[in-house]
Amino acid sequence: MAFRVVADLTAFVHLLFVLYVAFGGFLAWRWPRTIVAHVVAVVWGAASVAVGFDCPLTAVENWARREAGQEGLPPSGFIDHYLTGVIYPESALGAVRALAALAVLISWVVLWRRIRVTKVAPETYS
Repeated sequence: MAFRVVADLTAFVHLLFVLYVAFGGFLAWRWPRTIVAHVVAVVWGAASVAVGFDCPLTAVENWARREAGQEGLPPSGFIDHYLTGVIYPESALGAVRALAALAVLISWVVLWRRIRVTKVAPETYS
């Protein structure tokens, strides 16, 4: 039972990480210092898609599922197992990736503009 809980919690954390990669830049609008963590998460997420290396969260979930007597994730990984074909159709994978990249880009551009305006604004009133 404990291993199944670990596996389920790991899957939940993995989902939160995927959501953070796509939308964490918007959190930086409120908390600008979090942009560093978001950049690291985006680089990690993009590299894992581009290079195809295994995520440590996938390894933890696979281990816990096997210990619980369950099957681990397929070799295609977390996103393919839990999201692709479940949340969105397989045919939309490219569009979903593009939308996630667009969300990151928009959040970063708006954050950059906000920071720039904040730094410039006091001087314009002098």
